[in-house]
Parts: sequence; structure tokens; C-alpha cells
Amino acid sequence: MTLEDLVGTYTITGSNQSPDDSAYKGELTLALDEHKRIIANWVINGTQHQQGTGFFKNNILVINFNYEGDNETIYKGVVVYQCITKDLLEGFWSEKHGNPLYLGEERCYRKGTLKEVLN
Repeated sequence: MTLEDLVGTYTITGSNQSPDDSAYKGELTLALDEHKRIIANWVINGTQHQQGTGFFKNNILVINFNYEGDNETIYKGVVVYQCITKDLLEGFWSEKHGNPLYLGEERCYRKGTLKEVLN
């Protein structure tokens, strides 16, 4: 798998970094900048926008992300995706100010694939 294979839009399902396993859905768009670095943009539950940059090696994608939360607070974190195929990414994530006892989880299906349509 190459870095270019990952470019596209994915439907995501995930659970937050908390004991109540609160679920969310959204969309992830992956692009490349002029230096072939990953540029990521998430829209979570249709309202929360997050962005990040990352790198790819040995079918592992790592993205440092940030977003503006309540009271204009900037939240930062990192997500690690195992690239199962170019159409399926499975990941876990943590935010700097999240509960350190838990990891968030996320699964990404490329838009238009059978798995994405079934979910």
C-alpha cells in the first residue's frame, strides 16, 4: 500500500476516550500536501471540525490532530490507524486532556465501498 492509496473520504464510527464508551459518527478526508505529508480533516457528528497532519510507514498512519472545543479551548491529540486495506482503517486515539485510563477508538470505511454502505 502506498501513501497515495489512502487519499480520499471515509465514513467513520468511533467511541470517545471515556468510561461510558460514547459513540460518534462522522467523516474523515485524507489528502496530501506539496511535500506528500498527510492532511486530515474530520467532521464529527456533523458539527465538530478537526484537522491534523501525519505520516505513513509500514501500513501505519499516525496523525497529530487538534480542534477548538468549548470556550475556545484548543484540544490536541494523536490517532494511530492500522491500514488494513486502502478502504479500511482501524485506529485508536488519545487527547492530551482526555481521560488517561481510556483510549478512543475509530474505524474508517472508504466512502462508496460495500462496508461503508452497509453501516
